[in-house]
Amino acid sequence: MKTQYYTATSLDGFIATEDDSLDWLFPLGDLNDSSYPEFIAEIGALVMGSSTYEWMIRNADKVAAETGSSWPYTQPVWVFTSRRLPLVEGADIRFVKGDVRPVHHEMRAAAEGKNIWIVGGGDLAGQFHDAGLLDELIVQMGSVTLGRGKQLFPRRVLSPTLRLVLVRQIGTMAELRYEVDKGSAGSALPNITNV
Repeated sequence: MKTQYYTATSLDGFIATEDDSLDWLFPLGDLNDSSYPEFIAEIGALVMGSSTYEWMIRNADKVAAETGSSWPYTQPVWVFTSRRLPLVEGADIRFVKGDVRPVHHEMRAAAEGKNIWIVGGGDLAGQFHDAGLLDELIVQMGSVTLGRGKQLFPRRVLSPTLRLVLVRQIGTMAELRYEVDKGSAGSALPNITNV
């Protein structure tokens, strides 16, 4: 069981524009031609911030065009928010706030041995990292620059280090997988596999 931050980013490190748009991402490829289908099959619970959740609600037609459903998750989803947000009918959504640690404990139980996906945003993934709960980052880097926007991972991570374990090309995207080294930072070079 891993807690994974799986996301797409521009070359200059932004996951969304300043107004939370993902329109830059859709022209870069088909979701079904990415690692997403194999990734989501291993997910037992999801967590996202309120901006990500609200984007999904506002863009239900785009989500449906990409995934086949306006709410594509059958797994339970935790949404971190301090505001009252609309509920998607028929979806298992739990609104929470505060420390990520007790929520992570609930998610582990609900995931029943499968992985946990931190959908976004970058600061929420950073909170899981700060609490020592993030195991892996899987980043799809797109061939665009945005100049400004919502940062991929607004943290300074020097130690423990992120250990690069996989690099592969998927269409116009480059997928980078990093394990979070929760032990002491080693001086050995990473074992990088190109696929």
